[in-house]
Amino acid sequence: MLRSIKPLVAMKPAFARTFSDGAFTSDGKHIVTMIPGDGIGPEISHSVKRIFAANNVPIEWEDVDVTPFLKNGVTTIPDEARDSVNKNKVALKGPLATPIGKGHVSMNLTLRRTFDLYANVRPCKSIVGYKTPFDNVDTVLIRENTEGEYSGIEHEVVPGVVQSIKLITEDACRRVNEYAFNYARSIGRPTVTVVHKANIQKLSDGLFVSIAREIAKDYPDIKLNEALLDSVCLHVVQNPTDYSNTVMVMPNLYGDILSDLGAGLIGGLGLTPSGNIGRKASIFEAVHGTAPDIAGKDLSNPTALLLSSVMMLRHMKLDQHATEIETAVLNTIAQGEALTGDLGGKSTNTQFTDAVIKNLSA
Repeated sequence: MLRSIKPLVAMKPAFARTFSDGAFTSDGKHIVTMIPGDGIGPEISHSVKRIFAANNVPIEWEDVDVTPFLKNGVTTIPDEARDSVNKNKVALKGPLATPIGKGHVSMNLTLRRTFDLYANVRPCKSIVGYKTPFDNVDTVLIRENTEGEYSGIEHEVVPGVVQSIKLITEDACRRVNEYAFNYARSIGRPTVTVVHKANIQKLSDGLFVSIAREIAKDYPDIKLNEALLDSVCLHVVQNPTDYSNTVMVMPNLYGDILSDLGAGLIGGLGLTPSGNIGRKASIFEAVHGTAPDIAGKDLSNPTALLLSSVMMLRHMKLDQHATEIETAVLNTIAQGEALTGDLGGKSTNTQFTDAVIKNLSA
């Protein structure tokens, strides 16, 4: 008999809560903004809705369209979408495509800036039933989400010479490091590892590290480690268990690279959840692409969005529903009978979703 698969420890008990309000229906259900996204986004979003309904999760979805437009030369989203997220405080987002054309910036970057989503949380844990070179990956990475090399400050000095400015501020360093220490405490990890290149970028990364050291003084139960980015990249692919008892925190670009590296260790972005935390709202998302080649063919794998929704539920203190859905998803993959093509199976999105619903009542 197949043993029951335990929930992903790295996602429990999840986030230090940054707010306690939001919007509710007259019968007490949480209203959550749903951004279905592009390509396969609507299909995997529908899977989440079906599974939540089967588990009687007390949530009512409010679907919005975030198709961007240029306003005074700046990429922005419709007022209806902005108002929905600001009102509900929590959103779940499918993959988004950035419009092709001069002037448009990344849709994900637009959302981070619009709602000041300062911390991106990316847990990566090996999943039974999908074999990779490592069976014991259990990393947690927190990425500063608003500045650094992604501040978008670039100009041409002279023809053929361009300059890009890496912006690092004390306020941004402080809030993401503070969040990392709170998060480590909430999931029972004894250390925080700040990843940096302060040996080269002495002022910018130096500021990030100095703020981490300052904040560490307020957390005597958590040890602060410091590690160079290149060293971490080397060691995490040699022995990822070295990072199983720590929460890594780092500036924006480093987090972008290392989070995808971690996803590769467990099988790819299709198995990786993600949460973006702000002081006024939080957005949980699938970080894989829109996969337009299979959109509308019922071939997509909803796992990443499902596991992101589990993070969202824990963020909302709906822990029992989170555990039940997470366990059903992991058991479905471990059983190996309803796997989508990217996981080595031949099942459709609908068949995978049906299997998860069946496992909810197992």
